[in-house]
Amino acid sequence: MEHLSIKEIHNGLEELKGWELTGNEITKEFRFKDFKEAMDFVNKTAEEAERIDHHPDMLIRYNKVTITLTTHVAHGLTHHDF
Repeated sequence: MEHLSIKEIHNGLEELKGWELTGNEITKEFRFKDFKEAMDFVNKTAEEAERIDHHPDMLIRYNKVTITLTTHVAHGLTHHDF
């Protein structure tokens, strides 16, 4: 699996509201009403990640969830991350 070029990454980010490039990863912080709503989002995200076999890093801080995506086997971003 080949990683994307920097041009392909920037083109992909133009299509994604609120996502940022950090090194060889893309990240976005999501904010919710409370902890329960944040956890519902995390659980739905985990189900989808399992379904497509592509797992993000997720950081939970009460009502905030930060999602980080990269393709570890490719040592960078691939089409799977977008």
